[in-house]
Amino acid sequence: MRFVPVTETIFRLLRPAFVAAVALSGSAGAFAAGPAPAIDTLSAVDAVQAVCDGRIESQALMQAYLERARARPDLNAFVTLDEAPALRAARAADTSRSARGKCLPLDGLPIVVKDNIHVAGMRNTAGTPALKDFEPSTDAPVVRKLRDAGAIVMGKTNMHELAFGISGYNMVFKSGEAYGVRNAYDPTRMAGGSSSGNGAAIGARIAPAGIGTDTGGSVRIPCSFNGCAALRPTVGRYPQAGITPISHTRDTAGPMAVSMFDVELLDRVISGDAPVQAADLSGVRLGVVAPLYADLDADTRVATEAALDRLRAAGATLVDVEMPQLMELNGRIGFPLALFEAHDDVAGYLEHHSTGVTLEQLARQIASPDVRATYESFVLPRKLPGTDGSAVDAQPVYEAAMRDARPALQKLYADTFRQNRLDGIVFPTVPAVAMPANPESSSLENFVRYIRNTDPGSNAGVPGITLPVALGATTRLPVGLEIDGPAGSDRRLVAIGMALEKVFGRLAPPAR
Repeated sequence: MRFVPVTETIFRLLRPAFVAAVALSGSAGAFAAGPAPAIDTLSAVDAVQAVCDGRIESQALMQAYLERARARPDLNAFVTLDEAPALRAARAADTSRSARGKCLPLDGLPIVVKDNIHVAGMRNTAGTPALKDFEPSTDAPVVRKLRDAGAIVMGKTNMHELAFGISGYNMVFKSGEAYGVRNAYDPTRMAGGSSSGNGAAIGARIAPAGIGTDTGGSVRIPCSFNGCAALRPTVGRYPQAGITPISHTRDTAGPMAVSMFDVELLDRVISGDAPVQAADLSGVRLGVVAPLYADLDADTRVATEAALDRLRAAGATLVDVEMPQLMELNGRIGFPLALFEAHDDVAGYLEHHSTGVTLEQLARQIASPDVRATYESFVLPRKLPGTDGSAVDAQPVYEAAMRDARPALQKLYADTFRQNRLDGIVFPTVPAVAMPANPESSSLENFVRYIRNTDPGSNAGVPGITLPVALGATTRLPVGLEIDGPAGSDRRLVAIGMALEKVFGRLAPPAR
């Protein structure tokens, strides 16, 4: 089943035929016998263990998730739901596992992949019309590592167009009545971006895990909004080939999943590192930086304060620390890097992968007003917004950011961690819960607000994790807590996240 930009009327007409076609294939073994897996409470680690123990067949597991995906077209989570191939792959996994007599690390695990990461045989739209027919012939290295470990891609997920936004309000691809990827806990709210479909699908238990990308917050923000866990690794830790880019300085792929224990497993598979166990919180020191706690909405403030109290009670040491010029330095880096590097990085990607599309052709077909304005005003002409509202030449500003501001920001982080003997800095992932899904959610004002806490670590290239700590008392929407750690401390950071999950537990899944 492939979701494309069609009206809901056409979708309702076509859906019974698709369901019937899959049902007919059940006579050939596409539908596994036995009880349906309880996917509402299943993590990726749980699922792999159940498959390896023989308690669940891979095809039954895949079928359960595909049925959940078909039941939630309102979320607009998928650009491509690859039903028949995914079921065939699950059936083949059952057969090969039986023949070899042992399990792979991700054996038979259904995963979702953001639609800017190449999966051989599936189109890679990057959420934009000009690439709607582009189908890469090889997997991105991060996908290949996951598939070699036994994972099965069930589909490519919707996203903020060209990954240039935090709302996920995509004006191109939808399976429900209205545009915009929708929040798993409240479909009137946005899912966040730019790895929007991953966040919605994992939060709604349509998939237990996936791989997204993060330039300034794009795996962490959707997981904060949808109640999942994620890692933005140290820049350069994961291979970036086969991924539609924004900024080679800032971009990285990152795992997203139901549980931080799942994130540990996916990170281990991609990185090749040894397993880690949950950290002992009595030996963990975390910094609290005041600017990251400013202007929180009521639900986020109450949930964050309660989370910090629970961390102290669990033995963690929290230390108030100063990071002078944090926001000022960050402001000199974020837009200059992303807007300047996007021109050559995207143009080079389009040519290298023989998409048949130039940068100018891609820009002319952009559907989302916010992304189109960004390309037309800044990316294509190599300009940046000046202090007086006029556009200025981007190159000298970019060069100053790379020469002065970014090294200064990286030194600020390194000095803060070292001088205060910190394992990380803890803060609310975003200042507010998810806002209503509408075109206004993509405004520059909302972009700047929601990316405020995730952006500085991105620009410094340090790793960050997010995990859910509560549902807001008023909105009943997820609230996420982030910890950023020193460069290269990814495995220690994930181990701390696993310990935090033991303190906070997992969020209950959305009501059905």
